[in-house]
Amino acid sequence: MSPLSIPGFTEHRVTVDDKVALSAAVGGSGSPVVLLHGFPQTHLMWREVAADLAADHTVVCPDLRGYGTSDKPAETGPDVYSKRTMARDVVRLAAELGHERFTLVGHDRGALVAFRAAMDHPSAVAHALFLDVLPTLDMWDALHGTSGAVGFHLYLMAQAPGLPEEMIRGAADTFFSFFLDAWTSDPAALPADVRRHYLDASAAAVPSIVADYRASAGIDVDHDAADRASGNQLAMPVTVLQQDWGTALGYHAEELWRSWAPRLRHRTVSCGHFMAEEDPKLIAAEIRALADR
Repeated sequence: MSPLSIPGFTEHRVTVDDKVALSAAVGGSGSPVVLLHGFPQTHLMWREVAADLAADHTVVCPDLRGYGTSDKPAETGPDVYSKRTMARDVVRLAAELGHERFTLVGHDRGALVAFRAAMDHPSAVAHALFLDVLPTLDMWDALHGTSGAVGFHLYLMAQAPGLPEEMIRGAADTFFSFFLDAWTSDPAALPADVRRHYLDASAAAVPSIVADYRASAGIDVDHDAADRASGNQLAMPVTVLQQDWGTALGYHAEELWRSWAPRLRHRTVSCGHFMAEEDPKLIAAEIRALADR
């Protein structure tokens, strides 16, 4: 399998606003499922899951704004890489491809985009599945004391423009390799050619990746806090799969998620962070079970 394509999928380029176009791989037929990748990855993280789901679903795998071969607008203000903006990109992409309502799945950064899309566009998101994250507001609350060092990159990329970009560019392979190594329990899940693709794509996107993270230390927190204050919740069926970070960091993940999603199914899994690549059969089965409800 080429690391640069998902077999049987076609590449699309879709304009989602005046200045930004997203790249997306699309394949299969049936009810639509949109898959959003995490960090430091591209849509190719879904290669095995997407091929499985394409047997009975139309599967859309975009590169998020600022990642992969999607456009990378300059960070001219806090909203350029807010999850609200990135979520709007995804909803517009799906609509342009003919899908006004769909199942939405996100991993890591993509899960934060998916969460905001489900909050802001409930008429578009029929079901939502989030892999290995907490909502932004809860994530920051969970990081405390020395155990919070696991999220050092969140604090680095939250800094004002200049320093984080300079530091990461100076050792891009080392920086992004750290996460690919530390966050997987099965190195074989990231073949050498796929790993090289992720490293090259991330090195080429340092300013936009940092801007994405910077937004999560500012405007994204404001958006989540406003929803919490107003009592907004996710009305659709929601599945959350994650590692048992709560034991290490001292929080109850299911309780945190249930405060946002009353129709929640929460499951702790044994694979590493890159679960769509480490256990694609499990992830495809969970997506299918949710999408077919």
